[in-house]
Amino acid sequence: MSVVEQYARAHIVTDEEDPGAVPVVLRYDPDRDPRSVRVGLPGPHEWTFSRALLEKGLRAPAESGHVRVWPCGRVQAVVEFHSDNGVEVVQFDSKALIRFLRRTYTAEPVRSGAAGPVRG
Repeated sequence: MSVVEQYARAHIVTDEEDPGAVPVVLRYDPDRDPRSVRVGLPGPHEWTFSRALLEKGLRAPAESGHVRVWPCGRVQAVVEFHSDNGVEVVQFDSKALIRFLRRTYTAEPVRSGAAGPVRG
C-alpha cells in the first residue's frame, strides 16, 4: 500500500448557522512526503502539515506555522487553519483521525524499479 486516503465527516465551526457535517478527505502519500499529511476541505481548500503535529495535537494543544491542533473533550479534536483569508476551524471525531494515523504508519513508499515494498 502506498497512498492512504480516508474520508471523514467534520464540522466547520463558524459564526453562521451550522451547515452540519461536511465531507473531508485525509491523505497521506509517503512517496510525496513521508512526514506530512493533507486535509482536503470542501471546495479548493487543502492543507498540508506535519503528521507528528496531528498526532501530538490529539493528546495536547500543538501548533506549527499556520496549523493548530488540540483535543476537544474526550472524543473530539479541533484543527485550526490560518491563512491570509482568515481562519478555518474544523472539528473531527478523534477516532477518525486516530484510525487515519494508524493507517499511515502501515503505508510504505513504493520505490520505482523495486519488486515490492522496501523495508527499512
